[in-house]
Amino acid sequence: MALSDREQRLLDELERGLYETDANFANKLGNPSAKTPARLIAGLAIGLIGVSLIVFAVMIRVAFFGVFAFLVMLAGLIVASSNLAPQAGSSQNQPGQRKSSGGSPRRNYFEERWEKRQRE
Repeated sequence: MALSDREQRLLDELERGLYETDANFANKLGNPSAKTPARLIAGLAIGLIGVSLIVFAVMIRVAFFGVFAFLVMLAGLIVASSNLAPQAGSSQNQPGQRKSSGGSPRRNYFEERWEKRQRE
C-alpha cells in the first residue's frame, strides 16, 4: 500500500530531522550491511564451531548430529560471507558524499530519491 503525499512528506521530514540531529546513527540505519570486522570474525567462529561439531559427529557416528553440525557450519559461513558482498549502489552518491554540482549532500540525496519516485 502506497503512502499518501502528506504521509510521504512527514516521513521525509522525519528522515531529514534524523540526518540533521544524528547523521552517524542515520547512516548506520540506512546501511545495515556495513562491512564490520566483528561480523566476519563471528561468522568464522561459528563456522569453526560447525566444523568441530562435524568432526565430533563423525567420531560418535550419529548422522543426525552431523547434519545439524553442517547447518551450523553453513550458517557461520553465510554470516562471514555476507560481510564481503559488495554494497548495492556503491557507484552512486551516498548520503555523505557531495555531487559535483555543489549544495548540501543531504539535499542532493533527497532530491535523488524524489526523482527516482517520480520516474516509478
